[in-house]
Amino acid sequence: MSALFFDLDGTLTDSAPGIVRCVNFGLTAVGCEESPEAQIRALIGTPLSAIYEALVPGCDEAFVDRAVAAYRQRFDDVGMFENSLFPGVIEALQAFRGHGYSLTVVTSKVAVAAQRVIEHFEIAEFFAAVHGPGLDRRTSQKSELLGRALAAAAGPRPRMAMFGDRKEDMAAAAHHGIRGIGAAWGYGAAGELNQATLVARTWPDAVACVLS
Repeated sequence: MSALFFDLDGTLTDSAPGIVRCVNFGLTAVGCEESPEAQIRALIGTPLSAIYEALVPGCDEAFVDRAVAAYRQRFDDVGMFENSLFPGVIEALQAFRGHGYSLTVVTSKVAVAAQRVIEHFEIAEFFAAVHGPGLDRRTSQKSELLGRALAAAAGPRPRMAMFGDRKEDMAAAAHHGIRGIGAAWGYGAAGELNQATLVARTWPDAVACVLS
């Protein structure tokens, strides 16, 4: 057996509608104006605290913590459900597991929230584990999260791969010496997937890349 690792937002799920609304809810809760959707979408996949620091340059930790708390309040109530699976996800997970791969989620989203998302979409059964930051972590590095997941994985690294739509995903894969498969359907801007071993246009393409 070998292992495959999956980013969540922008790779498995199209979570932008809920995330954009929750980020703006957090901004208004601390007295700021809402940010344009395109500006927020460009930041999806980075830690939540980093999103607020980018949207409100110079803000302090207390500001970020209050915005994050408001975000999580709305996300837990409704935001996580303003979301959908990308086409082909279930079929891809079935194919990977059918060929003997162990599957793990590696996400910058808080681990407990990520677990709730995959349970909501009834895909939790496919995954051996979810690796994400705890509620007490303000920031996290994707390479650190992937390192933890790799430490728990079995099998030869040449058969391992990280799927993701952002440069942090591909950089983490490269750092740990495994393949990085870029999800072109996600939120990454042009050029973000330059470090990818290969770029897939759709989930069926990604399956073909791995199983070939």
